[in-house]
Amino acid sequence: MRRVGKIISVRTMDALRNGWFSEIQPDLWPGQCMSLQVDAVLHKEKSPYQEILVLQTKKHGRALVLDNIIQCTEFDEFAYQEMIAFLPLCAHTSPAEVLIIGGGDGGVAREVVKHPLVQHVTQVEIDDRVIAASKKYLPFMSSGFNNAKLNLIVGDGFAYMDQQRGKFDVIITDSSDPVGPAANLFTENYFKLLSNALRPGGIICSQGGCIWTGLKEVKATVDAARKYFSNVKYALVSVPTYPCGQIGLLIATNDKIDLTHARHLVEDKSLRYYHGDAHKAAFTLPKFAADQLLPSINNNIV
Repeated sequence: MRRVGKIISVRTMDALRNGWFSEIQPDLWPGQCMSLQVDAVLHKEKSPYQEILVLQTKKHGRALVLDNIIQCTEFDEFAYQEMIAFLPLCAHTSPAEVLIIGGGDGGVAREVVKHPLVQHVTQVEIDDRVIAASKKYLPFMSSGFNNAKLNLIVGDGFAYMDQQRGKFDVIITDSSDPVGPAANLFTENYFKLLSNALRPGGIICSQGGCIWTGLKEVKATVDAARKYFSNVKYALVSVPTYPCGQIGLLIATNDKIDLTHARHLVEDKSLRYYHGDAHKAAFTLPKFAADQLLPSINNNIV
């Protein structure tokens, strides 16, 4: 999942009206919202952490909604899952040990285990109710939980990271936006934990925010990462049901490699978004974003 957290003021009854779900979030995205026509509410519950909705939509298949924010839809979830997984995996020489923080819908795990060089995956997700709902209603994503490579831990990812030293080749943080409780996952302290948990040559990849709705926050995250990583990049992914149809991924390492280049590719016919040219193209930013982000990044180009 890309976004969770108690940052929502809109009630579900207000978000669901006249057969439509509307992602109305004036604090996050003032003056705009994404709406999906709904055939049925398949699941609704309030976990200790968030409100969980699974919707059957008219045109986008099933959708997972947490605290009234769209996490993924069957229509386009593969774009985000593939890119956050394969950008770091394919830039690394030998990504044997992988850690996923978050990702309770199973989509990132589904993609990571496809990589033939990945030997073992540890995933830490705080909300077991999201996992349960995804297994029941979103099998097209939660299938990743069934792979023998995966060790799934229910717990606090930040606390888990604090105990790890030099263990992982790749760490993927499938997190919330940099507001509310999840703001900790965008801070200098979190990037320090990530750096400590990596093996030499390790690579991280995190949800990095949207340049159209939060360029200031994106730049702050890039700058925070540069405190502990010498080589930091920001990539763009097209996901129609996310705000403005775009999400960013922050990828970083302390190795002197070209992160924009795929060292090897995954031969898997199930891939629908990721390929070698998409890897490289993701790092080409529009001028307004490059003007803000590239001064922070250019010093790291090798």
